[in-house]
Amino acid sequence: MGGAILRGLIKSGTCQPEQFICTAKSEATKNKIREYNEAIRVCGDNAAAVTEADIIILAVKPWLVDEVMEEIRPALDLKRQIIVSVAAGVTLRELVNYAVPEYDIIEANRICAEISGNEPEAFDEPVIFRVIPNTAVEALCGVSLIAHHGASDEQVEQVKGLFSALGYALVVEEKMLAAGTALTSCGIAFAMRYIRAAMEGGVELGFRPEEAARLVEHTVKGAATLLLESGAHPEVEIDKVTTPGGITIKGLNAMERSGFSAAVIDGLKASKV
Repeated sequence: MGGAILRGLIKSGTCQPEQFICTAKSEATKNKIREYNEAIRVCGDNAAAVTEADIIILAVKPWLVDEVMEEIRPALDLKRQIIVSVAAGVTLRELVNYAVPEYDIIEANRICAEISGNEPEAFDEPVIFRVIPNTAVEALCGVSLIAHHGASDEQVEQVKGLFSALGYALVVEEKMLAAGTALTSCGIAFAMRYIRAAMEGGVELGFRPEEAARLVEHTVKGAATLLLESGAHPEVEIDKVTTPGGITIKGLNAMERSGFSAAVIDGLKASKV
């Protein structure tokens, strides 16, 4: 995902290659980044990399977030830096505590001070974002869900602007990230499964595999574009192509008898963890 975001931001023109400092453990990964664009700075020292950064994107596996945050914590400047995590399942509360291990104590003291009428102790509130993008960000047509802690309106717009350059970005409450992940991240796989099934059906109907693939891919792209450009409900567009006694309504009804809509809803609900 880190690579997809990197390539998408450069492809969109939002950022220049020389603005990035990327880190990786393996030489193979470092070389892959250099081969993509030699202007990107690459190193293996996370702490050194974040020193110059205004926005730090944690694009690591969820079980590595604690380790990486511990490594970079001494180098963080929480007064000016924004931390963005794309690690699924790692909550804002966990990220805040990784950035400021004593945060819970500070917050408790602050609440006590406010209750007693005293001035709370000043400290640098970490600005943390959780972003759930999907893999289409590399093609600049991704979907990204954004939740945040301690961010100003300006910082929210800044981060939203970055991910809007990669497609569509929506700021939500953190509690909606799991449902959003099912719709957007898992949703990529669900849409691909429909495409695969339609391709197989196309082959059975007589098209060569590559012909069926292109026909279905462009049909799905066209359907999404119609909805995005018109803002219409899907049923409005469906009604335009379903005539009484026609073949489209027969096909739709056959799919529903096989549980099409119920299967999609069940899949989404199963993916929300």
